[in-house]
Amino acid sequence: MAPDTPAPADRPHRVAVLALDGVIPFELGIAQRIFGLARDEHRRPLYEVVTCSVRPPGPVATDADFEILVGHGPEALACADTVVVPASYELGPVYEEGVLTEELAAALALVRPGTRLVAICTGGFVLAAAGCLDGRPATTHWASAEHFQRLFPKVRVDADVLFVDDGDVLTSAGVAAGIDLCVHIVRRDHGTAVANEVARRTVVPPHRDGGQAQYIERPVPDPQQSSTTAARAWALGRLHEPIQLRDMAAQESMSVRTFTRRFREEVGVSPGQWLTRQRVERARHLLESTALSVDQIAQESGFGTAQSMRQHLQAALGVTPTGYRRTFRAELSTACG
Repeated sequence: MAPDTPAPADRPHRVAVLALDGVIPFELGIAQRIFGLARDEHRRPLYEVVTCSVRPPGPVATDADFEILVGHGPEALACADTVVVPASYELGPVYEEGVLTEELAAALALVRPGTRLVAICTGGFVLAAAGCLDGRPATTHWASAEHFQRLFPKVRVDADVLFVDDGDVLTSAGVAAGIDLCVHIVRRDHGTAVANEVARRTVVPPHRDGGQAQYIERPVPDPQQSSTTAARAWALGRLHEPIQLRDMAAQESMSVRTFTRRFREEVGVSPGQWLTRQRVERARHLLESTALSVDQIAQESGFGTAQSMRQHLQAALGVTPTGYRRTFRAELSTACG
C-alpha cells in the first residue's frame, strides 16, 4: 500500500510497533496511545495498533525493572500499513556498528514495500542500519546525533528538529518528540480536527514550537529573567493583524534585542519564524474546516494576500492552499463517509 493511501474503508489503518529487547516503555506506549485515540466522526477507530517482537510471542525485556508480554511475532510486520520502531537501550551492533542482527534483519525483511516506516528517538538507528535512511533527511536524540552521523554518513542528519517527515519514512528526536511525530502523522492522515482531539485527550500541545535545540544542555539562566509567554499569547490572538517585533517585545517590557535573544532561547526559533509557523497552522485549520475563500483565509491567518500565503504553504508543506484543501477534504470524506 502506498504510504499516503488511506486503509480501505472497511478496516482501520494497521500500525505495528516493534518491541526490541531493552525497549523504553514510555516510547513503546506512544503509538498505542496516540493512534489508539484517533476516531472518525462516528467514533470509529481510525487505526488498529498491535505490538510485535522479532521472535514468537512472549516476554521482551525493557530498560525498566519489568518485562512486557508481547502477543505478536514478526509476522505482524507483514500485515502493517505503518511500522513504528521505538528506542531501545540494547541495540548492540545496530548502535555500535550500524549493522542489523540476523534476527532483526529477518523480521524487517517481512515489511512490505511501500509500508510507512516511523522511528522514535534511537529507533532511527534500526532504520538507518537497514538502509532505509540512505540519502534521506532524518533526526534522532540530540545526544546521539553526532554518533548517528558518523555511523551513517549517507543520512542527512538534522539534530535541531523534533521530527522529520520524509513522506514514507519519518523519524523523531528523543522520547517525548515521538508524541509530536505521532500527532503529526494523525494530522497528516486525517486532518487538524482529529489530531487536535487526540492532543486534547492526551493533554499535549497539537503542535510544539521550536526544535530539540531548546532542550540541549546549557548554563542555567538567571531565575530573574522574564519569559516570553505573554508575548506569544498576545500574538496568537492577533494573527490576522500586522505584528511588529517591537510590539511583541513591548508586551514583556524588553528591548527588541533582549526579547529576540530570550525568545530564541525559550522557543528555539526566531520570533519571525515562530509567527510564520503559527500563521501556517491557522491557514491549515481554516482550509480544512471552513468554506472561506483562499483570499479570506490569507487575511484571517495574517498573510495578507493569497500569493503570500501560497508561497509560505509551499515552503512549509510543499503544497498550494488549493491542493492542501483538496487533499484533506478528500481524505476526511473517505475516512468519515
